[in-house]
Amino acid sequence: MLPAGPLLIPKLSRPPELTWRVPGSKSITNRALVLAALAEGESTLEGVLHSDDTRHMRRALTALGIAIEDLGPTTLLVRGGRERLRAPTQSLFVGNSGTTVRFLAALACLVPGAVTLVGDEAMARRPIQDLVDGLRQLGVRIDCPTGCPPITVYGGRLAGGTVTMRGDRSSQYFSALLMAAVLAESAVTVELAGSLVSRPYVEITRRMISDFGGSIEDTGRGFRVGAPGSYRARAYEVEPDASSASYPFALAAVTRGRIEVPGLGVHALQGDYGFLDVLARIGAEVERGETTSIVTGSRELSGVSVDMHDISDTVMTLAAIAPTLQGETRISNVANIRIKETDRLSATVNELERLGQAVEYGEDWLSVSPRAVTPALVHCYADHRIAMSFAVLGLAAGGVRVEDPACVAKTYPGFWDDLALCYRGNKPW
Repeated sequence: MLPAGPLLIPKLSRPPELTWRVPGSKSITNRALVLAALAEGESTLEGVLHSDDTRHMRRALTALGIAIEDLGPTTLLVRGGRERLRAPTQSLFVGNSGTTVRFLAALACLVPGAVTLVGDEAMARRPIQDLVDGLRQLGVRIDCPTGCPPITVYGGRLAGGTVTMRGDRSSQYFSALLMAAVLAESAVTVELAGSLVSRPYVEITRRMISDFGGSIEDTGRGFRVGAPGSYRARAYEVEPDASSASYPFALAAVTRGRIEVPGLGVHALQGDYGFLDVLARIGAEVERGETTSIVTGSRELSGVSVDMHDISDTVMTLAAIAPTLQGETRISNVANIRIKETDRLSATVNELERLGQAVEYGEDWLSVSPRAVTPALVHCYADHRIAMSFAVLGLAAGGVRVEDPACVAKTYPGFWDDLALCYRGNKPW
């Protein structure tokens, strides 16, 4: 059961030494669910994440006619195929899940009839206009009056053609379009206007599309989908979530502990595995194996200046441990985090200042000059990554209370239980 909060995070009395089993990747789980839903036949998905975001995806796909069955605690059987898709009888609720609303907006183009996607209050402020514009270029009729959900897609066919989309706000728009475009009536060319944020996530999508039998070509200026294509059902294993792994990795670094995360190794799909490079730069010892990774914090750590454009979901992790580092930490090129679950740049600045840190910031950057931590209640803004990031600071430095600990259910419902392992398994809450 999740703590009701507010939750005091006591400072650790000794460095943690443990193996921390991070749950499956949200990004990969939701992509695998979509691809299995579009693949003809039965797919078995192992290692899936069960969280708010993945439950929204699962319920929505079920309402669209896809059969999904539990085979074990983290194993699903998905009976998919385009012929199964049908218009739902009511609006599909997606909460505040960005992957769910964006991936399903594109998938809905293949559904005969109208599909309406609605979310919570925060989702109603998250932009989706770039994807809407892209799908309209392929002849899809879409109602989206505000440029944010709710959105209604009138589907049944997806023509081929050329699409131009700006890439500086969310890579999920591209992932959504590419997954659906494999089943378009003819080839789809996606031209990139400007730079592409979080490109590693699009690479995850391309690799997974290939795993399920599709093909996406990187043209250098965008992508080309050789439709009409098809997806093949298969067994697929979801790797642990690299974004969530940033918390035990960072914790080991700043507490002079040693934490091993199994399931994430040198062949990891996820770009956020690159957070280990950041920890190495600040002075932590990093070991990368074939199927596991270990971080050891054995000495004083230094602040760093780093462009986190491609690993932006770990911005809060680095920013939250910055008060424990020697010297300034500067994070740049991260304007895209302003349109996540909340304005993460502003939220991070606010909470660091609340904790007594000297912070400067601009539209796409922030810097932290460490000070002694002033005990405070950290506001979470209903954002799971704010809660988990500042929990790490609490273990390292003390003085942190987390306002809304239950918000971690979005991607990591077992986070507080796993965190308690650092106290030798004795929960301090």
